[in-house]
Amino acid sequence: MHLASGVDPQLADLSNKLIYSAMVVYTIAMFAHMFEWTFGSKGAVAVRSTEQSGSLAETVAAAETKGAKKVTVTVAGAGGGTTTLTRTALAGEGATVVTSGRGADEVDGPGAAGNSQRADLAGRIAVSLTVLGALLHAGGIVTRGLSVSRWPWGNMYEFSCAFAFAMTAAYLVLLASKKNVRWLGLPVVLAGLLTLGIATTVLYTDSEQLVPALHSPWLAIHVSTAIFCGGAFYAAFIATLLYLGKDAFDKRIAAGLTTGPLGTPASIWRRLPAASTFDKLSYRINALVFPLWTFTIIAGAIWAEAAWGKYWEWDPKETWSFITWVAYACYLHARATAGWKGRKAAYLALAAFACWLFNYYGVNIFVTGKHSYAGI
Repeated sequence: MHLASGVDPQLADLSNKLIYSAMVVYTIAMFAHMFEWTFGSKGAVAVRSTEQSGSLAETVAAAETKGAKKVTVTVAGAGGGTTTLTRTALAGEGATVVTSGRGADEVDGPGAAGNSQRADLAGRIAVSLTVLGALLHAGGIVTRGLSVSRWPWGNMYEFSCAFAFAMTAAYLVLLASKKNVRWLGLPVVLAGLLTLGIATTVLYTDSEQLVPALHSPWLAIHVSTAIFCGGAFYAAFIATLLYLGKDAFDKRIAAGLTTGPLGTPASIWRRLPAASTFDKLSYRINALVFPLWTFTIIAGAIWAEAAWGKYWEWDPKETWSFITWVAYACYLHARATAGWKGRKAAYLALAAFACWLFNYYGVNIFVTGKHSYAGI
């Protein structure tokens, strides 16, 4: 490796190749996720618990008349447990519906028990490919940093590569925590590909040394936490969008309509978890990450004092970081207020993420300030 003042062209070239390789793997994973979304749970029979649907005999009979070979009913027990009575598998589909006092729309979905075998296999392959892509992606980021002997987030290209990785990592962490969120795979991988596509075409910058103001230990602390927050905020953003779509679909079905919002196929929305699942996931992610975003702003202020002699100067980046903080604070406060739960709070969450997105792209690219050294 060259000295810190130089650039290792071989490592820089390897970094580019690893990023492009990750994009290829992510693309294949995206198609695998699309296959799962298309063929998962097709024609699943909706079976509720015997508490909601009457006797077990009536439930079994109803399922059999809809073409089920076997019937599974999981009944919620008095102590919160469940008892599996039978299993539902559709002829020719291999789909399974298992309920515990919930509607079928709360159970089925990509990665849930309701998928057909071929769709479930596609989903598992997609997850494996996403992990492989993430490893290549991480290798590209690390070698980029090693090529110039510094932390690999000194410009917009490097920020974007790290941001795309944070999105994927947040998704994989949720999966590893045993959360049934495989349905997040398609939008996460798609967004990661779009982010990397913009990074490698519009924002690409050759490996180079940092300006003097960025030579600080706070680079690793402040920027890394900001990138992690961005990835988590994006996961919450996707959950919020799906909540709004699923909630709109439920209302359309209740009104007797047969298609989803904007004319989308009803089969897609039927395979997703309940709207409340998306709502809770979005809230929990935002609530968990908000303190870290607060720390990110504080760390940036400390770094600003060390670099420029002032903690806060209302630079455009500082201003929009604060606006984003206020927007998310309003959202979390709204969730704690009974009259602002549901769709109203979701709209606030979308507005907060829009502030974050403008702070990330708009301020860095279109607004001149002390943070303009991030460059493209």
